[in-house]
Amino acid sequence: MDLVRKTVVVTGAGRGFGRALALHAGRMGARVFVSARTLAAAQKVADEVAADSGARVDAFACDLAAPATVRGFAEGVAAHADKVDVLINNGARYLEGPDLWDADDESITDTVASGATGTLLTVKHFLPLLRASEGADVVNLISSAAEARNHRSSAHPAFYAAKAAQAGFADVLSHRLRPEGIRVISLYPPDFSDGDPLHSTWDQASRTADDPLTAQSVLDCVLFAIGQPRDCFIRSFHFEQL
Repeated sequence: MDLVRKTVVVTGAGRGFGRALALHAGRMGARVFVSARTLAAAQKVADEVAADSGARVDAFACDLAAPATVRGFAEGVAAHADKVDVLINNGARYLEGPDLWDADDESITDTVASGATGTLLTVKHFLPLLRASEGADVVNLISSAAEARNHRSSAHPAFYAAKAAQAGFADVLSHRLRPEGIRVISLYPPDFSDGDPLHSTWDQASRTADDPLTAQSVLDCVLFAIGQPRDCFIRSFHFEQL
């Protein structure tokens, strides 16, 4: 598949998997919009995308824990594009620590706000542009931490709470947007290797059941889901863990 004439928005694109998503979207011909907490981080990735593939790309500062910047991001994209075909909710703060006292109140609030409230507000403010697409997809990078009784992660309880809320929102959103033809696709990966999948040493033939999940495999799932005919609504990907 390709993304020619498609508009792709990626949150949390300043590094890691968000950066990889933006690079790959550019290589597939998409018009790309990226955000990160700071404009400098987002612009650095935008410059990489443009140099890598020649794609049209714009960068915005967007702190998902700050509602005004979420609104500003959506308004900024609307000034450059009349639709959004793929919205990828990748951004969310990770917080380490198994005990509640491992993080201060501000960090806990920021974690829940960026992962839960930030996703909800991003979809809310991009919804007019998604509705303007002939077939839009909302992709949520959630986490296996949102699965019931999955206690493998050493993440702070606030991260578990944020991801559980994100999952609940995605579930009801999928049901309510389906009549409009907008698909909501959620991925629940465990920890996986980060970075740019196309520069990884992991090729498809070399991956086995004994290997950890790779960023390329997660990206393959995203591309598979959004590449399906519009009568195919894949709601979620859950991954068996070692």
